[in-house]
Amino acid sequence: MLEPAYQVDVVVVGAGIAGLSAAHRLTSAGVTTAVLEAAPCAGGRMSTEKVDGFRLDRVGQLLSTSYPELRLTPGLGALALRRFAPGVLLHRDGRTHRAGAPAAAGSARGALHVVRALASAPRGPAASPGRAGAPVGGAVDQARLGTALGRIAATPVERLLSRPELPAAQALAARGVPARTIEGFLRPLLAALLCDPELTTSSRCADLALRAFASGRLCVPEGGAEALPELLAATLPPGTVHTGVRVTSVSTTSVTTAEHGEIRCRAVLLATDARAAAELLPGLRVPDFHPVTVVHHTTDDPAPALATGASLLLDADRGGPVAHTAVLSNVDPSRAPAGRVLISSTVLGAPPDGIDTAVRIHLSRLYGTSTRRWETLAVHHTPEAVPAMRPPHDLRRPVRLLAGLYVCGDHRDTSTVQGALHSAHRAAAAVLADLGAAGSVNRSEPAPTLPRAA
Repeated sequence: MLEPAYQVDVVVVGAGIAGLSAAHRLTSAGVTTAVLEAAPCAGGRMSTEKVDGFRLDRVGQLLSTSYPELRLTPGLGALALRRFAPGVLLHRDGRTHRAGAPAAAGSARGALHVVRALASAPRGPAASPGRAGAPVGGAVDQARLGTALGRIAATPVERLLSRPELPAAQALAARGVPARTIEGFLRPLLAALLCDPELTTSSRCADLALRAFASGRLCVPEGGAEALPELLAATLPPGTVHTGVRVTSVSTTSVTTAEHGEIRCRAVLLATDARAAAELLPGLRVPDFHPVTVVHHTTDDPAPALATGASLLLDADRGGPVAHTAVLSNVDPSRAPAGRVLISSTVLGAPPDGIDTAVRIHLSRLYGTSTRRWETLAVHHTPEAVPAMRPPHDLRRPVRLLAGLYVCGDHRDTSTVQGALHSAHRAAAAVLADLGAAGSVNRSEPAPTLPRAA
């Protein structure tokens, strides 16, 4: 019997959520697929460290229940999401205020554009961003903000993507948003959603982030960020995912690995991070990145848990290194042992020297309690955590490089879980269209000879 011309239809390089979700779409269409991952386990940046019964995310990107791909991606039907309380808590001038719980949706208008309605709210000394009071002004301001968020939720995505593009901070000012609303609410919120405290992100991407916030609830996967890729990997056909396999080169018909030789195929899909993809395909664009540091603490002090509940707490004063923090065990009890408290705090940008001390001092002000006896569980710094989306930003960067060679990941879409999954959706559709396959032509062949699945 002649040896088959190839061993598998499609090789997916990278077992992050983009590669795994693309593999689901390919295998669901009857296309034999092998996912190769250099690391010992799947998941990529969505990883979770276990320490003494705690589950500690390394990057801890926020999700939204309104992300369409969480519903559309095969294999995620059993994903459990733990929701934060509606809106967010804003710490300003020593006080904490709740804001951002959406009102009922109204007529559709542009996302950041509609917030300009706040500009007509009464102004005066109390509205100064540096003065005490609610971060977005008085009751009228807050009511209009709630109405604006409702309108954002009803705005079609296509309308947002057709608007002029500027850095988000410039767009907010140009659209007439009051300074108190930008500094007191939108900047800290968008910093948390985009991991970009200076709001250099494309205004179109900021529009999409606000729309997701307004139309859903902030959430995290139950059990840690790794729960999402673990579920995707576990629901693929047995033998699909192969870990500990380092790919050294790719072509349209094969990949070469460091330890396992050449694997022949009909198409290759690169689903690694941007830098690894460019190493395999020189010439691919490598974006700038936003660094993220997550600091995890535990304490016997009940004050933080009682004060904030399941809310995300943002620092509107920018008075320290912490951009946002939460008692994550209140949001997802599975992340801490019974009777213990997990406080997870995110530092955006370059972390300061003596980060744990600086974070403790800042958290003491944010939570209104001493942090000297808090136990530090882990400090996770990721220099290239989130691809930057500065304008002009192509939210639909091509996923088909040429017939037989494709690329996906959050660097081809938006730098979010939704963007990673959506790019995988687009890439899988392109692969299937080019293969013209309703199913695999390898179905009658023996199982492909590939590295053993971990």
